[in-house]
Amino acid sequence: MKLFNHNQEIHKYQGIVLPFKLVNFMKYRKFAYAFSIILTTLCIVCISVKGFNWGLDFTGGNIIQTQFSQPVNLEEVRKTLRDNYIEGAIVQTTGDAKNVMIRLPASAGNVQIGNKIQAMLTKIDPKIKIESVSFVGPNVGKDLTDSAIYATFATLLILLAYIAIRFEWRLGTGAVIALAHDVIVTLGVFSFFQIEMDLTFVAAILSVVGYSLNDSIVVFDRVRENFRKIRRIDTLEIINVSLTQTLSRTLMTSITTLFTVISLFLFGGPSIHSFSLALLVGIGFGTYSTIYIAISVALDLKLKREHMLVLKVDKDVIEDLP
Repeated sequence: MKLFNHNQEIHKYQGIVLPFKLVNFMKYRKFAYAFSIILTTLCIVCISVKGFNWGLDFTGGNIIQTQFSQPVNLEEVRKTLRDNYIEGAIVQTTGDAKNVMIRLPASAGNVQIGNKIQAMLTKIDPKIKIESVSFVGPNVGKDLTDSAIYATFATLLILLAYIAIRFEWRLGTGAVIALAHDVIVTLGVFSFFQIEMDLTFVAAILSVVGYSLNDSIVVFDRVRENFRKIRRIDTLEIINVSLTQTLSRTLMTSITTLFTVISLFLFGGPSIHSFSLALLVGIGFGTYSTIYIAISVALDLKLKREHMLVLKVDKDVIEDLP
């Protein structure tokens, strides 16, 4: 109870305005640690056991460019392919609704598969033309996989350096652990449900990293500001005050973003299904990890007021220097 009495004094005497009653976030951080450890462990085990359902961008396959005589319904094309026992096809328009790209798993012959697809789709449009048939080998897919992994790890390292320089290494460590947590959970969801992963998934992961980092920086900025403004309370109370001040902003941003992502997931179509699902999972856990991992880890690494204050230089000492 002492914590809340202190913060009533802050509101009264220190000019700190809270949007609503102080929330004691840090009281539950140990439970959050336990939940996150269990969750990430399960995700890592799932990834190790089940692996991923890599899409054609990574495994290789056939890419067939078609041209219809009139705009075509993509869902009708997908249904026709499924009715002919072709599973896992990715169907997208390129340019306009008449030009359709079909991506299929690797098969025996490029020419043969092109002729088969043309024969199937003549039921939709007798004047359909096969513009080109190309094959992406598994070596290209391996290069894309390696590049995606390197890009993600490089991003995490650069962010750690940026936050350590901009704020403090304890905050940087907390932020990177939170980012890794969000990425592992998102990967675990895709592994558990065996959802196909393509290059749009990589874009979504990097978007999640950026979104989560932005949330963390907002909180870090407020913590640093309050360290300079409030003198009578300890680090734990400063963090609770800062999180309460930024909670309304965090909730409004997260909810409005999730509305958009849910709309993409439900109505965006199969071509961006993995992208929208990765954003949905990543942003949801990103909001949680900002509060209960990023700033909580910094607190347990003994973040103190002096770590966030700008050192003042004595002018007389500078003048005495040779």
